[in-house]
Amino acid sequence: MQSQPPTGGNPWVAVRPGDDVAMLARRVSSAHQLFVERRAPAGRAPDGEGNSVRSVILDSWVRSTSKGVNPDGSARAVDLAAADLAAYRASHPMSIIRPVVRKLLVEDAADTGLLIAITDEKGQLLWVEGDSSAKDRALEMNFVEGADWSEDTVGTNAPGTALALDHCVQIFGAEHFSRSVHDWSCSAAPVHDPATGLIVGAIDITGGPRVAVPEVLSLIRATVAAAEAELRLHQLRSPHPLVETVLRLEVLGSGRPTLIRGGERIPLSQRHAEILLLLAEHPEGLSSDRLAVLLDENELDAVTIRAEMSRLRKVFGPVNLGSRPYRLLAELTSDVRQVRGALDRGELAAALDVYSGPVLPGSEAPGVEDLRDELRARVQAALLREGDQRLLAKWTTSVHGREDVAAWEAYLAGLDPRSPLYSQVKSRIDLFDQQYAT
Repeated sequence: MQSQPPTGGNPWVAVRPGDDVAMLARRVSSAHQLFVERRAPAGRAPDGEGNSVRSVILDSWVRSTSKGVNPDGSARAVDLAAADLAAYRASHPMSIIRPVVRKLLVEDAADTGLLIAITDEKGQLLWVEGDSSAKDRALEMNFVEGADWSEDTVGTNAPGTALALDHCVQIFGAEHFSRSVHDWSCSAAPVHDPATGLIVGAIDITGGPRVAVPEVLSLIRATVAAAEAELRLHQLRSPHPLVETVLRLEVLGSGRPTLIRGGERIPLSQRHAEILLLLAEHPEGLSSDRLAVLLDENELDAVTIRAEMSRLRKVFGPVNLGSRPYRLLAELTSDVRQVRGALDRGELAAALDVYSGPVLPGSEAPGVEDLRDELRARVQAALLREGDQRLLAKWTTSVHGREDVAAWEAYLAGLDPRSPLYSQVKSRIDLFDQQYAT
């Protein structure tokens, strides 16, 4: 006889009193297999699946599928060096509450098979502490400090789903979207900035099936309450906000231009991205006529510029844009500035990590075209100057560098003429010569 899925009750609790854990595990595992193999159309589950798992889990599975998460994949490491991760953790608001978490959860976790994790607001694991043998086992699923456990990356999991839903949640065994996590259960809840209500991270307990019972969810919620009280005390002692509100513009590569504000990603139209980028390049401000010239070689009229700026204020914030001349009144950083900063410091590898493609590749605005050419020329010049074979290989196989003849020639110059790779690179250069000759 199979146990029936629960109806009513707390949807955030995974294992209820009286549940047959072994039978529940079999039922959830079967439902997961059916879901993954049958691959429901976007927005709904295969027929019958809604009767097998909690709605909060089913909805998360559907989101995971729509995001293209691989159920046989695993968490990915965020590209941060150990020193950078340490600096990031030290400056993050969650570092303020770590002593509270250690006192309430970590100190008693030794030899219990439990792991206590603290994440940032995006789902990156900042600290993973607890039972040493459990930490060793968790390496197999990359549940380690620095790894990205957001729902968009790993699919259904307690910290990632808690952040996605802004609610405490438990995940039991095969309720996880990724098969590599099916031997684990977890309970997590988001932590908020008491002043703004913004999510600053999450607290998670990971272990065996007993982690998915109501008492553990209550423990997590109590720990979060204590943590947020600690943040409130910290704010009384410090004038600085927990969450920085610096705006960030992302315009590199083929993706849609995006404005990041307080952890929120806001898609931008190309025109709005062009205007913000140009204003960031001219902190002194731009007159309506000058902005029109930089946006369109045929020059836009003043009425069109005013209309665009009016629409942009609704997205960017009316207090963040000035007029007469048009200028930024709030700090706006960008991936373009980040690449330039890395180049200025001589950190070419870091610059290439951020330089995912040209500046607004679809834009024909004269001011943007100049910026695009300038940044690409700086990256290319740095590559040729350093002659790093690894970075040249990365560049010449990228979309924006695969037809860069000068880079291919620099790459060839550093190769052993007897190596097979030398022949391949030489053939590519010969092909360029033939193409240009015609």
